[in-house]
Amino acid sequence: MLENVPLFSGLRKQELVTIDQHTVAKTFPAHTTILREKEKSDSLYIILYGKVKVYVSEKDGNEVILNIQGRGDFFGEMALLDDAPRSASVMTMEPTRLTIMTKAAFRECLAAHPDIAYALIRMLTQRVRALTENVRNLALLDVYGRVARTLLHLAAPSGDKLIVEQKLTHQEIANMVGASREMVSRILKDLANKGHITVERKRITINEKLSTVC
Repeated sequence: MLENVPLFSGLRKQELVTIDQHTVAKTFPAHTTILREKEKSDSLYIILYGKVKVYVSEKDGNEVILNIQGRGDFFGEMALLDDAPRSASVMTMEPTRLTIMTKAAFRECLAAHPDIAYALIRMLTQRVRALTENVRNLALLDVYGRVARTLLHLAAPSGDKLIVEQKLTHQEIANMVGASREMVSRILKDLANKGHITVERKRITINEKLSTVC
């Protein structure tokens, strides 16, 4: 399955087999905490299938979702580059299978395959750009615009449509945009009434008009 992971794209089959020998695969049920903010850990986690949310939380229990990741994505890479505690928590949103690589194994892998370092830098740069865009949205857009922009970000092409495949609760969307669940519920209802989105069984289809509200 590692051949489907962008971090290892370009490697030959035998090289992927060697990397696979340095990893351990585990399957986790939905709603399992994989990493906790401020804890020590030194492993890289690669998603073979399933979905996780990356989030930070406050003492009162409120959380902000930083990202939602799926097949082929990875997390925990910062622990491979420094010795600081985890900067965010990670929880599975559905049954998820991960392959886990320790810092020692990853460094050995980098020594043998320097191109992986370039791929890692490129993907980290993409994440910095995404975080910058999120900060911009929080600063410059109202809640209505943030919800619309978040839906567009999460949507993926499916035939001739854009669809948000994740079955997100209104609370999870609220945690992503920094708003209350009640506010997000009202906005989603308004977007549906105006024809910007179509919601069926928590599956959201994006209509072309949505981009005009953000």
